[in-house]
Amino acid sequence: MTVLEQPGSYRPTPPPAWQPRTDPAPLLPDAEPYRLLGTEAADRLDPELLKRLYGHLVRGRRYNTQATALTRQGRLAVYPSSTGQEACEVAAALALEERDWLFPSYRDTLAAVARGLDPVEALTLLRGDWHTGYDPHEHRIAPLCTPLATQLPHAVGLAHAARLKGDDVVALAMVGDGGTSEGDFHEALNFAAVWRAPVVFLVQNNGFAISVPLAKQTAAPSLAHKAVGYGMPGRLVDGNDAPAVHEVLSEAVRRARAGGGPTLVEAVTYRVDAHTNADDATRYRSDAEVEAWRAHDPIALMEREMTRRSLLDDSVVQAERDAAERMAADLRERMHQDPVLDPMELFAHVYAEQTAQLREQQAQLRAELNAAGEFPDAHGGGPQEGRQR
Repeated sequence: MTVLEQPGSYRPTPPPAWQPRTDPAPLLPDAEPYRLLGTEAADRLDPELLKRLYGHLVRGRRYNTQATALTRQGRLAVYPSSTGQEACEVAAALALEERDWLFPSYRDTLAAVARGLDPVEALTLLRGDWHTGYDPHEHRIAPLCTPLATQLPHAVGLAHAARLKGDDVVALAMVGDGGTSEGDFHEALNFAAVWRAPVVFLVQNNGFAISVPLAKQTAAPSLAHKAVGYGMPGRLVDGNDAPAVHEVLSEAVRRARAGGGPTLVEAVTYRVDAHTNADDATRYRSDAEVEAWRAHDPIALMEREMTRRSLLDDSVVQAERDAAERMAADLRERMHQDPVLDPMELFAHVYAEQTAQLREQQAQLRAELNAAGEFPDAHGGGPQEGRQR
């Protein structure tokens, strides 16, 4: 029996001149997550960058606690908190230029706010109001994505199209560790590498895909190691070290903009709060585990470094906390105002030109509301009426 005839034994032999298309060594991530805070390299960090990152972290933490409180008050239907992950959120927003695009997941409302989006608009979708809550083109922020990883192929498509048009644009796509098990993740990375698209993938590895720990999801040495299989570099970084995440992402953005192609960055962090307000995290993790990660809190790490360099004192801390409270108070006040809703907006902006079925559904709803005395004919108009964003 020949080798070819033996089931399961065939191994293709490459020709003598065969060489790998790319040397895999430079694509592999470091063995340990890259860190700056608490190392000698931290001395070279720009003081203004540290102050900017710190201010965003403090406001981001307050934003998370306020949004979580709004769910308990019935003002939000759901809120996926990013408490503990603020360094990833802030660094992603600040690493981009104004012309670039951010593609967030459902947990990344803070990244959108750090990029300049009104906090109320960032939460509009989570209160069940309006289609997206903001104009993606105005802010260069794609719609918040609830289905896992579906935003990744969109980011690749936009980045590839921008390059074809000659636009100097980079897309940064955010996804959780659970999203790396989705087919969209594979397809996005494969296309991005083949096309050398100017896109950066940021995986926030916070330990759990809802209740599933990473060890039960992948056997890879790290999620960053997945990059080499697609032909792009992988970077592993401490996701609670804000300057380190900012530096790694900034380098990846510059590389993408210069035509170097995509990069996969894994930021190792931790979701301190539950998956959402509807989740009971005590069923799958211990309090001791959570407390151990609280000792590696991104705000505390920044305060320690800035204090060491005489960049932080009680007055600066108080000033940032006061700014965060003003932001939270404004968010709270506006979120407690009942929005004026027009039921006909359900049919606006669904298609560029309404379908016959959509017109039929609109007429049916209008008739039902009129019959109930809830929507007089004088109130509504054509299918494209409603708020313009």
